[in-house]
Amino acid sequence: MQSNDRSVGVSLLLQDLRAGTAQLHVALEKRLPFFSPALDHAHYQRLVQAYYGFYQPLEQRLRDSGQTPDDFDLAVRLKTPTLRSDLLALGLSDRAVDQLPLCDTLPAILSAPACLGVLYVLEGATLGGQILRREIAARLNLDAANGGAFLDIYGAATGRRWRDFTDYLATRPFDASSRQAVVDAAQQTFACFERWLDRTEVLL
Repeated sequence: MQSNDRSVGVSLLLQDLRAGTAQLHVALEKRLPFFSPALDHAHYQRLVQAYYGFYQPLEQRLRDSGQTPDDFDLAVRLKTPTLRSDLLALGLSDRAVDQLPLCDTLPAILSAPACLGVLYVLEGATLGGQILRREIAARLNLDAANGGAFLDIYGAATGRRWRDFTDYLATRPFDASSRQAVVDAAQQTFACFERWLDRTEVLL
């Protein structure tokens, strides 16, 4: 019976998340320049800088929030170190990376459901990075060794890591209020990310 309850719980949550973020996801995806004919190395570098400027303070907020569930290993899912490595591979110095502008308008993380809502967006972006990785490798000749590691951060384990995350959601005792808190945080994350990318002028 416990297994069935969990299955229903994660099914309801994922349905809510997909329905609640689909429009935001599609709108942002249409504006990302990864498939634009105008994308060159310089624009790609500015994109990675913008991603760093969002992920670094957001992941710091996740760590500082105290809202990460005790049985969730956040450390292995942090992307900031890889983004930093990509920027160094693309020619920036440590000092230049440290001086990059950082996003100051971030989703609130006041509960464990909010924490997981933020992570839903970040982990989903990692899953989508597989398509972008192939495009960037073909167009710009960039891979994990020279500036494209973020797009393939989990490598061959990408699908499994996503399933692990959604399976983890199934272990949470989500009631309707908790599910809404997850969705709200995911929506805020999408909205904050798009506003930040707009501010950094990297979107189409």
